[in-house]
Amino acid sequence: MKNKKQKEKQNQSTKELIGIEDITDYSLRTGYGELVYFIIRPTNISVLSESNVSARIYALMTVLKGIAEIEMLCLNSKENFDANKQYLKKRIDEEPNPVIRNLLQMDSTNLDRMQIQMATAREFLIIIRLNESVGKGKQEKSADVFPYLTRIEKSLKDQGFTARRADNADIKRLLGVYYEQNVTTEKYEDYDGERWVILGE
Repeated sequence: MKNKKQKEKQNQSTKELIGIEDITDYSLRTGYGELVYFIIRPTNISVLSESNVSARIYALMTVLKGIAEIEMLCLNSKENFDANKQYLKKRIDEEPNPVIRNLLQMDSTNLDRMQIQMATAREFLIIIRLNESVGKGKQEKSADVFPYLTRIEKSLKDQGFTARRADNADIKRLLGVYYEQNVTTEKYEDYDGERWVILGE
């Protein structure tokens, strides 16, 4: 029995091992509910006056009082150098001169290094657990969910926070940073080993 359970565990995908059922266009579905993430752009409070800091604290308190089912998460940030890295990759592929190609490769490596160093910056998230909040334990219809999420986003913006709802790519990036501190991967996979599959072979 123990060996059977161990074999079943070994055959599980990464998603199954960490309890993820699905990543939709706007949420993360787990056995503990459907999670929607709002990414908050942080404010540098070290340059604000004491009264402005108090105002920011009061604004956050107002948001927390208005939405009882809010959860918060702080994790390492991933600076986005994807466009720069894609440009360098294209230039490396096109460049006939090996010396210049080597310099371009060094630039690309330097961008990866910068990304890792800048991962000490923080990213702040507000999480809404849909199955417990909107449907009171029942499966919600998407027609009810989107107006509810729009109200939350509006509430955050009304209190002076720069916020946006995380999409599918954001959620995969957040999982990569949260679970493996991966701040350099450009594209996160939907399925284990997806990057190694070549269509038509």
